[in-house]
Amino acid sequence: MKELQPINQQVILDVTDPKDEQRTASGIIIPDVAKEKPKTGKVAWMAVIENAEIKPGDNVLYKPFGGTEVEFEGKKYLIIPYADIYAKVVETEAI
Repeated sequence: MKELQPINQQVILDVTDPKDEQRTASGIIIPDVAKEKPKTGKVAWMAVIENAEIKPGDNVLYKPFGGTEVEFEGKKYLIIPYADIYAKVVETEAI
C-alpha cells in the first residue's frame, strides 16, 4: 500500500468531491467549473508538527486558493502548509 508522507509542516487534506450532480431550483445542471470550491477538507496525513491542534481524521477549514491539488490513487488531495488551516470543524450538542 502506498501513502503520501508530508514533510516541512505540510498537511494533506482529502478534498475528493462526491460525484453528485448539482442542479438549480429550476433544474439546470451546474457544471464543475461554475461550482464554488469547498474550503473544508478531511486531514488525511500530516507531517510531524509539535503541539499540533489537529490530527488525521479531523475536518478543517482552510485558506481559499492555497495549497497544491494532487491526485493520488483516484482521490483528490490538497497539500497545504499547517499555517493555512484556520479552524477545526467540530460537532457540538444543541442546547
